[in-house]
Parts: sequence; C-alpha cells; structure tokens
Amino acid sequence: MENQDFSFELISQNGRARLGKIFTPRGVIDTPAFMPVGTQGTVKGVFTEDILKTGTQIILGNTYHLLLRPGIEVLNKFDGLHKFMNWDKPILTDSGGYQIMSLSSLNKIDRDLGAIFKSHIDGKKIILSPEKSIQVQKSINSDIIMVLDECPKLTKDKKILSKAIEVSTHWAERCKIEFGQDKSKALFGIVQGGLYQDLREESINSLTKIGFDGYAMGGLAVGETQSDMFKILKETTNLLPKKKPRYLMGVGTPSDILGAVNQGIDMFDCVMPTRSGRTGLAFTWEGKLNIKNSKYQKDKEPLDPNCEIRELNQYSKSYLNHLIKSNEILASMLISLHNINFYQQFMREIRKNIESGTFTTFYKKYIDYFN
Repeated sequence: MENQDFSFELISQNGRARLGKIFTPRGVIDTPAFMPVGTQGTVKGVFTEDILKTGTQIILGNTYHLLLRPGIEVLNKFDGLHKFMNWDKPILTDSGGYQIMSLSSLNKIDRDLGAIFKSHIDGKKIILSPEKSIQVQKSINSDIIMVLDECPKLTKDKKILSKAIEVSTHWAERCKIEFGQDKSKALFGIVQGGLYQDLREESINSLTKIGFDGYAMGGLAVGETQSDMFKILKETTNLLPKKKPRYLMGVGTPSDILGAVNQGIDMFDCVMPTRSGRTGLAFTWEGKLNIKNSKYQKDKEPLDPNCEIRELNQYSKSYLNHLIKSNEILASMLISLHNINFYQQFMREIRKNIESGTFTTFYKKYIDYFN
C-alpha cells in the first residue's frame, strides 16, 4: 500500500445505504465501517492482536487525551501512535472537539485562541487552537484527521447552535490551512447544527465551500432520541458530497448504526462495545444479553460458538456470570472482545446485504432488535 494516496470509492447503493472502500497508505477500509475507540492508545481491555483478528480495519484515538498522556515528545520518538501501540492499520483521531462538550466545566471557548482547557489530570492550562489540534494529530501520525469544532450540548436554542457553526467554520478554515497538501492523509470537516435542518444545511454549505476529504456529522448522539437522530440524518445526509465518505461521530448501538447506514452514513465509532463489556452486557445475534442476570448462572453455552479468538467459544455464559459476580477483570476483557467481534460481524453482514441488494430486508429484521 506504499505511496497510496487517500481516496474513497463508492461501489454501489441499495436505497440510500452505501457500499464503499477507503484507500489509505496503511490499508483499505471497507465501508460501512465501525471503528473501536482507543481514546488513550488502547481499546480498553483488549489486546491489539485480538482487535486485528476481529477484522477491524481502523481504530480511533483522541487528540486531547494523547496530548496530555503520553504527550507529543513521546509520540514523536515512536513516529506516532501506530508503533507506540503496535497497530499498523489506519487510525482516525478526534480533534478534541468532543472534550469541549464533555469537559465543558474545565474549558472555555475563544474564537481566536481555540479551546482553553484546565487539564483534568493536573489542572495545567492547555490551549488547543485549530492549528495545535492539527499539529498534535500529525504527531500522532493519524491517517484521518478531524478539524477542531465546537460541539454544543443538546439544546433547542438556535443562537447557541448558530454561534457554534460560525466558530466551527472559522476553525475549519484554519485547520485546512494548517493541514496543508499531504495527500497520504485525509482531513474531515464536521457538520454542526443540532436537530435543525436549516442549520445543518448552512454548516454543510460552508464546509463544502472550504473542501474536505470527508465529512462528519457531529453534535448527534448527545442525548437526543434515536428517532430525532434518524430524522435529521434523513433530511441532511444526502446534502453531503456523494463521492466523499460520511462519518457519524460517537454512534452507537447496532440499531443506531443500522438506521444511520439506511440514511447513507459510511463510518461509525463508539465506546459501546467495551463500555458495555465492562458492565456485563453482551451484543449477540440473539440481541442484548445482560450476563449478570441470574438466568445465566447455569448456562453452559458460549456467547458465540463460532468465535475462536482467545478461544471465546470455550467460555460458557455460566463462567462469565461467575467472573462478573466475583468482580474479576477477565469478565470485562472477554465480553469486550466478544462485543467488538460481534460489531465487526454485524458490519460485514450489513456490507454483504448492501452488495446483494437485500439490505432493506436485513434492516427490517434487526432495526429494533437491540433497543
């Protein structure tokens, strides 16, 4: 894959659902794609080699957290995050924009300076400007870099949302300049506008005028209902450039993903598989299973009889139930790995059904299966 510039190929559509491929120097990403979240250079509780065995083609890292720990100096010694964490496939990094919302009590927004954080670790002042965000992501050696944006909390206040669009567009322009002309990497713009179609259109128009390698829908999965999220995607996703990848940030459950694919989204990330794994919740083709439930105490069946990664098919639900009740860390590790493997199975089935023209049938079968 050496010397391969970043590019996207839209192969086919079934309704609005899209089958495609993203090409990068570190490998091909089949879309629709799910990216496990490795916020701090690790997908929590799962070995890197096992992530590969699930068929995962890209993971996500986080600019803000990696800037704090291990820091740019360490990452530069390893020529980025790939060698540091022993992952040789593509990495996408969030810009730190989500932390502007999630750590709002520790930061303030300045249109010119950027996001001014008080470190949640040691209280140190950190200024994350649009330029700094791009510089950090380049030190991480990300294959897909996100612009810095202001992601507001869920609100119906159009003034707040409009201001966030103005700031985010201004920062996106500065990110594009700082990013430069590196064709081996990609820079994605991030659409804001809450649940308002007109504001989303305004944001999309501004970003497409600047021009990016891909476009993300931000400011969703922040507390709105699933139906509201699907509604705004239905109204606005097709306004995005057809020949560029479309990424819905921070989503979600298998049903969230399926519904968004149905509206033309190509890329997803979420902590759901590992966060659920740590609480004993498993995603399976039978639906969601709460392995803490006493009904699994004597269940001799594995979560997935066909999964041979770490011999997962040799561990019974009864044993997992015992581990959870004994507060053993192995429970989190096994269920988290199972969930990531299931998510990648689910994405492969989505792609197969888009290719065969049977996506609508698959969608109807599973859209309410995991709620």
